[in-house]
Amino acid sequence: MPAKSNHIKSLADLKQVQRSLAERRAQEAAEAAAQAAAKQKRLADQDLFARAIGATQPLRSKASVPLAPEPPAPIPVQQQLDDQRVLRESLSDEFDVSTLLDADDAMSFRRPGIPTEVTRKLRAGEWSIQRQLDLHGMRSDEAREALGAFIREAWKQGVRCVRVVHGKGHGSPGKQPVLKAKVQRWLIQKNETLAFVQAKPAEGGGGALVVLLAPSRR
Repeated sequence: MPAKSNHIKSLADLKQVQRSLAERRAQEAAEAAAQAAAKQKRLADQDLFARAIGATQPLRSKASVPLAPEPPAPIPVQQQLDDQRVLRESLSDEFDVSTLLDADDAMSFRRPGIPTEVTRKLRAGEWSIQRQLDLHGMRSDEAREALGAFIREAWKQGVRCVRVVHGKGHGSPGKQPVLKAKVQRWLIQKNETLAFVQAKPAEGGGGALVVLLAPSRR
C-alpha cells in the first residue's frame, strides 16, 4: 500500500511540471507575438511617413548662418586731436621773449594787435580774476606741464582772466626767481594768451602774473 502512494505523488509532480512548462511556452509565444506586432506596426508607420513626404536627398553640408563680424572699437578721434595739439604746443625754455615784452618795470606782454589799453586795465584790476595756478615747489618740467594744462582748460571753459603764481625765488639758489622768466616764455608761446602783467602787490606782486586769455570758441 505505501508503494502505491509514492507512485501517485510522483505522477502528480510530473503533471505539475508539465503544466508549468506549458504556461512558460504560452507566455513566450505571447511575448514573441507582441514583439512581432510592434515591429510590423513600426514598419508600417515608417512606410506611411515615407509615402507622405516623398523622395528625399541627404544634405551635402551642414546648414549655417553667417554671423556679422564684431564692429571695431571706436577710435577716440577727439582725444587724438587734443594730444596732437598738445604736442604741437610743447613749450620751449629757449624761446626768446626779450623783443616781445614791453620795456617797463613789470615786463608786461601784449600780443601784436592788442592795444596798450588792455595791459593798463589788467594792472588796474579791471578784469576779475577767475582762476589761479600756484607753481610753488614744482620742478621746471612739472611747472611747464601744469601751466600748459591750466591755460588750455581755462580757455576751453571760457575763462578770460587768471593769475599764475610763480614765486619770487626766495627759496631758489641765488635767491633768483627761476620760474618767473620761464613762465613768461611759456605764456607767450600759448596761443590762448592775449596779454599779461605783473600782479598788484596785494595779489602777489613780483611773484605772480595776471593773464588775459582769448575768448573761447564755445
